[in-house]
Amino acid sequence: MNAKEEVLNADLYIEDGKIKKILTKDQKESQRGTDLFEICPPTTVLDAKNCWVLPGFIQTHVHLCQTSFRNLAEDLELLDWLKEKIWPMEGAHTQASLFSSASLGIQELLLGGTTTVLDMGTVHHTDEIFKAAQKLGIRLFCGKAMMDAGEETPKSLKEDTHASLDETQRLIETWHGKENGRLSYALAPRFALSCSEKLLKACHDLSEKNGIMIHTHASENRSECQAIETQKGKKTIHYLEDMGLCTSRSCFAHCIWVDESEMEVLKKTNTRVSHCPSSNLKLGSGIARVPELLKEGICVTLGADGAPCNNTLNMFQEMRLAGLIQKPRVGVQALPAKEILKMATCYGAKALHMENAIGSIETGHQADLILIQKDALHQQPATDPYTTIVYASYASDVKDVLVNGKVCVRNRKLLFNE
Repeated sequence: MNAKEEVLNADLYIEDGKIKKILTKDQKESQRGTDLFEICPPTTVLDAKNCWVLPGFIQTHVHLCQTSFRNLAEDLELLDWLKEKIWPMEGAHTQASLFSSASLGIQELLLGGTTTVLDMGTVHHTDEIFKAAQKLGIRLFCGKAMMDAGEETPKSLKEDTHASLDETQRLIETWHGKENGRLSYALAPRFALSCSEKLLKACHDLSEKNGIMIHTHASENRSECQAIETQKGKKTIHYLEDMGLCTSRSCFAHCIWVDESEMEVLKKTNTRVSHCPSSNLKLGSGIARVPELLKEGICVTLGADGAPCNNTLNMFQEMRLAGLIQKPRVGVQALPAKEILKMATCYGAKALHMENAIGSIETGHQADLILIQKDALHQQPATDPYTTIVYASYASDVKDVLVNGKVCVRNRKLLFNE
């Protein structure tokens, strides 16, 4: 899949982590005898017979710190879920437990075809998430959760504002741009109820200074929105705009309960949105008006959120649900499979300002690629690739995964340095 939405029968040639050539059969025959074949013979060949080759999936809202909480926080709405289950468990993380949680999540993501994630860590030990990504090979945008306010914020997570900003600056200097750009920092003020105005405005300044993403939650739950409006005197998106957080470098998770005026702010400021259908259903939060957001030209992407509110990190499930939940709400043609696949790939790349490097298969782009088997019984007849991938394929159909040209999964088995 490329920017022209072409589906080609072709070979890909990868060199130094990038796509060097895309050649159809006729093009290959015309270039026999050139240096492409004689001087630079391939050292590794991946057989894509009976496969679709796609850009790797890009998930724009994940909590790797929560993977180890899977199946431990059931049947609660958002604010109770956070206070009673998630925040106490996050506060109890050690360096070792966070590395383990992140590693578990990254392996699940890679096996399911996700090659890039925008992750929100917990308050402490964020280096361990970067170390796990460094080892396992995924492309990571990540930041420590920032929480310096809120009556309900537990002592184990509540920070001093200056300490939070100092630690954030240290992490930026340590990790941003490492591994040849595979690891990036993204500021992560948790949400308006747990962050002071001083902290939010400082996040805007840090984003401007360093040219890095801002990743936060917005308008996920009615009770959350009501609390913000009571405390701040404004609706969530208007408040975040006042704090300087509505920008093209911002990605807001959820945006379920936004009205027309808030939608206009998202459009005007080119703020990106991450849609998390499984999480929104599991926590009883609601259904985001994705077709309306897309119609307004707002960049809407996909994410699995965290394992304890999903309970998987499976992009195939998110794509399928994203389509199904809109059909009874606004009509069966509201969100075509092709558009959903774009949300999982090229729109995700655009949200991260990586559209010139990942999210589509183009000469010169980074070789973040996945091979999806297309001959399984549950896929047949696989006549339309978009419909088959979105509605009839599973994570287990992912055969091979490459990030930056490096094979991370081969024949459904993880490859990494022990």
